[in-house]
Amino acid sequence: MTELLAPVAQSHLESLADALSGFGRSAEISVRWGRFLARRLAAGGRLLVAGNGGSAAQAQHLSAEIVGRYREDRPPFSAVALHCEPSALTAILNDYGADEVFARQVWAHGRAGDILVVMSTSGRSRNVLAAAIKARSLGLTTWAMTGPAPNPLAAACDEAMTVRSEVTATIQELHLVGLHLLCEAMDSELGTGSYPDPLRVLP
Repeated sequence: MTELLAPVAQSHLESLADALSGFGRSAEISVRWGRFLARRLAAGGRLLVAGNGGSAAQAQHLSAEIVGRYREDRPPFSAVALHCEPSALTAILNDYGADEVFARQVWAHGRAGDILVVMSTSGRSRNVLAAAIKARSLGLTTWAMTGPAPNPLAAACDEAMTVRSEVTATIQELHLVGLHLLCEAMDSELGTGSYPDPLRVLP
């Protein structure tokens, strides 16, 4: 680490490097999810995603990659970021309370065979947890992206991709790495583009 870096920058990069050194299993999970998602979406399934704050931005990033494209051109697939409909959000918030803002949308849009990806750096966001519980009751596959396990959200979902860090920014940065690995694996499974196996490029 260069001595020219300001202490705050050095601390940030050290946190990121430390978390990345233990990210191997989570990377494998991301790749497996991408392959599974390719098959499920190609068969007509839908992806629902949800999160709060920075995690909402990450969730929306994922839905944009699925509806649009990651690298090479391919058919669009159905992906809905549940925080992106403010009229529905505020109506549900007003009538049912904050904990239901995602769960009620999952109830409306989710079908057995669909996939819900929920993101929370703490793994304790009550509205995201409620969405995961509702999704499992409806027969959706549920995946969580969180900070360190164990946490309630990871426990409530079928599988969790976790980041070993107590720093929110670091967790979010590695969630983005996981999302991109998922997208690369998905496109590879679909036969789109010419990608290496994502696991082969990991340190």
